[in-house]
Amino acid sequence: ENWSSSVLFPHYRMWDQFVTDHLGRALSLDGLRSSHPIQVPIEHAEEVEQVFDAISYCKGGSVVRMLRAVLGFRVFREGLRNYMKKHAYDNTETIDLWTAWEAVSQLPVGEMMKSWTEQMGFPLVTITKEEFDSDSKTITLELEQSWFLADGSSPTTKEEEDKLWTIPILIQTPNGPLEDMTLMRDKTATVTIPFDDNNNKFWIKLNGGQEVPMRVQYSTTLFERLSDAILLQNTTTSDDDDKNYDVSPVDRVGLLQDTYALVKANKVEPLTLVRLLTSFQGERDPIVWQGLSDVLKGLGHILSEDKTLNPLYQQFVSSKLVAPLMKHIGWDASQEEEEDHLTSILRGTLLSLVSTFCASDPDIQNEAKKRCEAFLAGDTTSLSSDIKVPVFQLYLRNGGDKEYDTIKKYYYNAPDNAERKHVLNSLGCIPSSDLKKKTMEWTSFSDDVKLQDFFYAMGSVSRSDPVGRNVAWTYFKENHLRLKQKLENGSPHLSDAIIVMCAGSFVSTERVTEVSDFFKENAYPKNTRKISQMIESMKTNAQLYIKLQNHTDELKTLLTA
Repeated sequence: ENWSSSVLFPHYRMWDQFVTDHLGRALSLDGLRSSHPIQVPIEHAEEVEQVFDAISYCKGGSVVRMLRAVLGFRVFREGLRNYMKKHAYDNTETIDLWTAWEAVSQLPVGEMMKSWTEQMGFPLVTITKEEFDSDSKTITLELEQSWFLADGSSPTTKEEEDKLWTIPILIQTPNGPLEDMTLMRDKTATVTIPFDDNNNKFWIKLNGGQEVPMRVQYSTTLFERLSDAILLQNTTTSDDDDKNYDVSPVDRVGLLQDTYALVKANKVEPLTLVRLLTSFQGERDPIVWQGLSDVLKGLGHILSEDKTLNPLYQQFVSSKLVAPLMKHIGWDASQEEEEDHLTSILRGTLLSLVSTFCASDPDIQNEAKKRCEAFLAGDTTSLSSDIKVPVFQLYLRNGGDKEYDTIKKYYYNAPDNAERKHVLNSLGCIPSSDLKKKTMEWTSFSDDVKLQDFFYAMGSVSRSDPVGRNVAWTYFKENHLRLKQKLENGSPHLSDAIIVMCAGSFVSTERVTEVSDFFKENAYPKNTRKISQMIESMKTNAQLYIKLQNHTDELKTLLTA
């Protein structure tokens, strides 16, 4: 799917988008103890739907992408052709595919892929030691692999401590990718890289191109070199020489997402992440902004209940990152020249952030109101489809009964279901708790919302603000038996969705405990895996919330600098 799209539309940069989408989703889920291997035995029929998730699809795709990077496209294709010819009109086992690739590459494909598909989780590769040699202009890195857990917990058994992956160590420097690949098959490995220690612009990026589903923890020195390189290319008009030291978009995203994950795992201080975020002032790449948006919203969600830090963080994101680029991109595509696809995506990403972080800006409020009312009056050119949801949300965030009724009325007049979903994804942003409750009841039990769509409005309520997450959770507790009856013949995925939408947004330890206790007392046997994953993710967020509060003074200084 990605390969064919990339060949047909190379300007879409599908493989770069794969990193922020599929790979990001795989790592987010697979860092949990409640995850599962790609290959998993099925004991009961109802387990099938529980395991067809981001692990099966996104991690599965990620490890195949990793193998393609290791083998090279020509060898990868040759092995796949041989496999298809040999087993045409026949049944196969997983090992048959690994054997075909092993035969054409002479690499231990079976050993490597077994470590990625038959065991849960993925590795953290940590640089434990660095040694510069000024005579040979090289740096020798000592690496150690361990099982990465999103909550930062340690292995509890010897079997967990002994988990190993066969990891291709792909390294990128300003000189390009390192030609010699190290295959890390043991707990530790050593790599030697050409390195000019006297050139302070020179950097090293492990997992170049984000080809391997893993996290990387750098030494302070190497991390700062990467961070400084990103800052340089984002905040200066670099000359040709400086351009040679630019970090690629996927590697910028990789460093950011790894750092955020390591902060949540209590392996890196939160201040390090905020400092790294400042390096992205001036960033304009659409793919980087997809990853940046995930981190900004994730951190904003965790800080949303802190009355001291939240307004400072909102102002930091708005003034330092979002607003400057929004002025450049604008609300509309250029009328003078045809706009490329990724710029359109960037505008949608930015306006989603504007809705989250800039809703109190009077100019933003007025522009959103003007465009929304013009669109609803019949001017379809005032709102393109990629910005309708954030503009509807902005209109509602600063509105009351009139604005709520206006948007809801569009639901009934919308020309198709895609347009109706725009309304469902927006309604919950209304500030009034009474209207949020009204939205929950309307979407759940009126005949106007399709069964497969009603959870969208629940999500718009719970994700809107702290008031919304409390409204959604209270409504679910009071009506869960009615909801369960409504969905008794539906797919377990629908129950997964309403559970996560209504119960999965809390960031305090007390509320996470409350949710956990509720599901212990109220059985949802078809949704046990999703509930475990949800609770584990919330516990990780609650852990980070406490840590952020413990650094309030330092964060205040950084955010207001």
